[in-house]
Amino acid sequence: MVKQAVILAAGRGVRMLHLTEDVPKPLIIINKKPFLYYLLNNLKQAGYEKLLFVVGHKKEKLFDFVKNNGFGFEVEFIHQDQPLGTGHAVKLAKKHVLGNFVVINGDNLYSVEDLLSVNFEDEYNYLFGLKHEHPERFGVLKTKGAFLVDIEEKPKKPATKLINSGLYKFTPDIFDALDRIEKSPRGEYELTSAIGLLVKQKKVKVKLLKKYCVHLGNFEDISNVEKFIKDNF
Repeated sequence: MVKQAVILAAGRGVRMLHLTEDVPKPLIIINKKPFLYYLLNNLKQAGYEKLLFVVGHKKEKLFDFVKNNGFGFEVEFIHQDQPLGTGHAVKLAKKHVLGNFVVINGDNLYSVEDLLSVNFEDEYNYLFGLKHEHPERFGVLKTKGAFLVDIEEKPKKPATKLINSGLYKFTPDIFDALDRIEKSPRGEYELTSAIGLLVKQKKVKVKLLKKYCVHLGNFEDISNVEKFIKDNF
């Protein structure tokens, strides 16, 4: 079983800057606890043992929270000193992971059941998707059978309603792909660009989330996230 997860938590959260000026986005308070608390709680119940946090903005506050949260994970922190994208963030974990590993965006919350469903070992990389009524706001997935064919970022006319949930399981092949990509037009190394290289080798499959993905992306999400947490925790 996969017991290690890389949590991406380095960004400034510019769409929520009033709230993230002094704290990283995963520490925004939702129903009297930081958003990250609920993710860590679910990861613990799902049997994860080692967490690697890629941190940047206000990283000291993440250090303090994780140190004092009481969940008992083996924890490492990896500093991303420049905002060079999700691909760069995952690449920084290369020396810290052994074998297959899970990657999670720190502003997403997944169910225990879905975090458990990532816990299997094989030679493929996996991207976890879900159906969404507004796929044009996300990365839209094109599939052929179980395999990923393409990811189209925020298309005006989405081919499907299946979107990228931001939950991944990778083999070490991802690091070779990350070594081969170049910066995107916005000046970042995109994780999805590396995934695209693995797609060409038929090394990426798609699985559907069984329960939920709760995304804390902007101010408009807060009330929905608060209601969800209240109803489910």
